[in-house]
Amino acid sequence: MPDTLRLAVYPDSTSAVRAAADLFTALAPERVALAGGSTPEALYELLASEDYRDRTDWHDVEVFFGDERAVPPDHPSSNFGMANRALLSHVPLAEGAVHRMEGEADPLDGAAERYAMVLPDHLDLVLLGMGPDGHTASLFPGQEALDERNRRVVATTGADGSPRITLTFAALDAARHVVFLVTGESKREALDAIRRGEDLPAGRVRPTEGDVIWIVDRAAAGED
Repeated sequence: MPDTLRLAVYPDSTSAVRAAADLFTALAPERVALAGGSTPEALYELLASEDYRDRTDWHDVEVFFGDERAVPPDHPSSNFGMANRALLSHVPLAEGAVHRMEGEADPLDGAAERYAMVLPDHLDLVLLGMGPDGHTASLFPGQEALDERNRRVVATTGADGSPRITLTFAALDAARHVVFLVTGESKREALDAIRRGEDLPAGRVRPTEGDVIWIVDRAAAGED
């Protein structure tokens, strides 16, 4: 594992999500990329809650996304749609502060190129999850996107062949802070592999001048 990686283990998913919310507010990011998935959804709901909503100056925040499926924004599988329902529609963001990936675009290559044009050179915070196969964002094992070092956003496919758009390591490694939020026993095998130094996509995230923080629960860490 890279020297900058830190692993913080919490008793359960609820406490891990709360720790991630506390870190989000402490970092006070102005340019943040959001992740999809059920665990990030719980984080977004907490950030939008009465306890947390006013801890962030949302007027100063610009929102980007780590990846998106090839679906319209109102589709149940849309990462933007989930984040909008859980968080973005509940906080006072400035007009034009949310930059979604055009998952409904055809071709997706064009959407990826357009997204790269609005993506800042450096994100303050990238929130990431990890799948049981070790993928993160839409960077899946064995795919060409893993080796992309020039383009920051590319069209790719999921493990099931479904079309997607994703940030590449060129964008992720330019971030000032990367926070992985990983919970559940289904993630244990992949996390163990990364801790042993095996080459899985999530373990390849190594910011050039930033840090990586893993917030995990005991089930994912194998400590239950």
